[in-house]
Amino acid sequence: MKIIFTFFLLFFTFSGFSQTAKPKFEGQATTNSEKVDTRNHAIIPQWRGQKTLGNITFDNDFDGARLNGITQNNDTLYTAIIAAENYPINPSPWYAFKLTSKKPSTIWVNLTYLNAKHRYFPKISRDGKTWQVVDSTDCILVKDPEAKNRTFQENALSESAFVRIKLDEKPTWISAQELMTSAIVNDWSKGILKNKFVSSEIIGKSPENRPFKCLRIGEDKTDSKIMIVIGRLHPPEVTGQFALQAFVESLCIDSETAKEFRKEYTVFVVPMMNPDGVDNGHWRHNTGGIDLNRDWADFNQPETQFVRNFLRKKLNGTQRKLYFGIDFHSTWDDIFYTNLTENPTNMDGLIKRWFKVLEEAIPDYKVNARGSKSASGVISKAFFNKEFNAEALVYEVGDNTSRDFTILKSKTAAEKLMLLSLEYLK
Repeated sequence: MKIIFTFFLLFFTFSGFSQTAKPKFEGQATTNSEKVDTRNHAIIPQWRGQKTLGNITFDNDFDGARLNGITQNNDTLYTAIIAAENYPINPSPWYAFKLTSKKPSTIWVNLTYLNAKHRYFPKISRDGKTWQVVDSTDCILVKDPEAKNRTFQENALSESAFVRIKLDEKPTWISAQELMTSAIVNDWSKGILKNKFVSSEIIGKSPENRPFKCLRIGEDKTDSKIMIVIGRLHPPEVTGQFALQAFVESLCIDSETAKEFRKEYTVFVVPMMNPDGVDNGHWRHNTGGIDLNRDWADFNQPETQFVRNFLRKKLNGTQRKLYFGIDFHSTWDDIFYTNLTENPTNMDGLIKRWFKVLEEAIPDYKVNARGSKSASGVISKAFFNKEFNAEALVYEVGDNTSRDFTILKSKTAAEKLMLLSLEYLK
């Protein structure tokens, strides 16, 4: 196995450093309306366990971990190999592992990737729960000198990264983003469930038998006016998870607006759409090897089927309506993806008014939005609109957006959504 790892290392070369100005993010390539084959595609599970090299032990035997190989270059330098669950895949190379040392040590770990480049600036933790960004002096990004001629996201990528880590007998975690496993999100859900107007049900079980929990927020027993919130289709998109949680928490506050909103509207929340992919440390896919964000037309995967079937059961053949659907993600920078073409909705113009009041409520904030076609309905926002005439969008949070601003924007977004939804009834 060491020979194989050494062979892979030949693909990663030190190609120089560069710093470039950050251009305005205008969204990813227009793929939202492209229909792809979402039938199962084989994945390669990563080996789980511990590997000791000299005094240092590397461990990927925990939920959310991703470390496919490790080699020792010398007494202080180690090379980590990070590989995706399958290919082709987008550039979202997730990594997470923990280290211990038999004696106090300082080492460098070179993060390298198969068929990808470095994207996520390392986070570090001493307990696996509390995280901070690695100090910039402890992380060297190996940049491509030609990156300045590339697009926003290509420019953000580095060839690899070198991370300096101080170690002792107590574990130290290194991860692409903060660990937000299915168990951690489930614990958060338990906190939301302490509110008397919140309940939950299991609407399915994942292929690896993880529960698919759906929260219900509201006091209208008839569920006559429905909204839906989903998130975490893609495992590395942790900033989207933070935004979703702040958004949902704001729907549960004790303000007069929130109380009145909960009397009129019922919000269903699926906070973890891909629990298997998250806990297996996948870069993007579920255990069927599929991008769930492309399965809202054929519904070949159980995860998307659960939400589709739940909504159809709630809405079809009834007087109930779905007014709003929102899907939380992460990408290179903050952006909202809306439906470029859509059916007339049950609350026409809501999103446009929502963007306007968001800008008014947050000082110096300007909404970054981009429409994409919804004709084939391959992503959730198109499905919510096409089948149920709902106002719908994808709420994307930047990889490196301030956590404080993420929470502020999401809380404000929820508060303004409630206010506008109540105004619609007048």
